[in-house]
Amino acid sequence: MEFLLPIIAFFSTPAPSCRRGGGIGGIISFFIRVVIYDICITTISEVLGVSRFVALFIFLGILIGISIGGYILKQRMSPGIED
Repeated sequence: MEFLLPIIAFFSTPAPSCRRGGGIGGIISFFIRVVIYDICITTISEVLGVSRFVALFIFLGILIGISIGGYILKQRMSPGIED
């Protein structure tokens, strides 16, 4: 299960043109994200009593729900503006 955490962290990092700094700072930022995701998934699995794989999908569902909620809120606040 641990092999999925770096993949999630990789896709959540901003594009290289948007990144401030790089090199060692980027590597440290990457590992901080991996640790945060691991803590979240471990907490979900322990609290709900499910496996880490199920907790990963619960965590991804929460992230998808937050993003859909943000998109709907953006559309209600400014419907004419597109990214």
